[in-house]
Amino acid sequence: MKEITVKRLKEMMDKGEDFQLIDVREDFEYEMSNLGGKLIPLGGILIEAEQIAKDKPVVVHCRSGKRSAAAISQLEQQFGFTNLYNLQGGILAWAEEIDPTIQVY
Repeated sequence: MKEITVKRLKEMMDKGEDFQLIDVREDFEYEMSNLGGKLIPLGGILIEAEQIAKDKPVVVHCRSGKRSAAAISQLEQQFGFTNLYNLQGGILAWAEEIDPTIQVY
């Protein structure tokens, strides 16, 4: 599984690179704090797979990286995605390394 660091994600955002950000946490988690990605909770990731780009990099994240890794595994196995990147450490790593003001739980 391909992974990306929070520092690299921040760089991609700052440069305005063309990619999609998917958040696989639950609604209440997203409302508490998010990185501006599209919310598709893990439980619905296969049903909503058509909303995920196949023609550009897609960074998938959750709280710590476990659910996003599960989502990527499912998408790669079921639909053959090859452009998915797991955000190492998830939003916890983002809060620690990039933005300490973001609310974590």
